[in-house]
Amino acid sequence: MNSKQIEETLRDYSWMLNEIKRQRQLMDYEGGNMVAQSGIESTMPKSKGGTSDPIALEVIRRDKNSKWLDKLETKVLFIQKRIHLITDEREKAVLECMLDGLSMSAISQHMGLSRRHIYNIKESIVNRIAHFAHSAQHMTNNKQCV
Repeated sequence: MNSKQIEETLRDYSWMLNEIKRQRQLMDYEGGNMVAQSGIESTMPKSKGGTSDPIALEVIRRDKNSKWLDKLETKVLFIQKRIHLITDEREKAVLECMLDGLSMSAISQHMGLSRRHIYNIKESIVNRIAHFAHSAQHMTNNKQCV
């Protein structure tokens, strides 16, 4: 991940976590009110170019949701595995507020610091995570070459 992606993931962390929970609950739900056609509709020809089977369409939708959910989980795990890198107390406080979904203005008011100062702290957090991610990736690439 580059710095911009890390910054976006930090900003979106809270809703992504909530969406992961919601999607997992939906995927566990196996019910539904899908009813097979009966009567004259069941004997009529079906339109071409797509499936009219509601079960098949639901499987396709869930498969797409599953892939999207995997992307969200990857992003959330990326951040969670790197939280330990932030050791400065102010940076920790700002990071925790960001992960809880607070805006920069709300964090500024909460901590009694200017918004510019909060943005600088956020940049420091993003840079530290990005630097570690880049270093880890570089080390992994070197190990593969050996």
